[in-house]
Amino acid sequence: MTHPSIRRERRANRRTLRTELRRRSAHNRLASSCHRRPRSLATVAIAAGVTKDSATGCANGLRTVAKRLGVTPAATARTRRTVAGGRAHRTHTVGRYTLGQVARLVGSYKPRKPEYIAAVTLIAAFAGTAR
Repeated sequence: MTHPSIRRERRANRRTLRTELRRRSAHNRLASSCHRRPRSLATVAIAAGVTKDSATGCANGLRTVAKRLGVTPAATARTRRTVAGGRAHRTHTVGRYTLGQVARLVGSYKPRKPEYIAAVTLIAAFAGTAR
């Protein structure tokens, strides 16, 4: 018979392992959906591993670059905001870009803020372009 403290430690260890597994599988699901179909710029940034705060500002900069280059979204939709946790009460019109379009935008985006520079590097690696 095992000691109760050992049983408690094992249970706590399994709990943390299950939490990590849920987090990783959610991230992998999001990343694979970005590879399959067009997604918003903020969603692509989050799937690339950018924090939500940096993802919002970086997506705004990429949208400005898209306007300058004349790149139109592959699809548009009325949705709730991914950055706000997906639970916002108001819907927004969201432009969804393919990874090829995102790679093109990232190539022309020259941010100044250090967080955005790091975010662009992550997005470029995710989109399959070297930066």
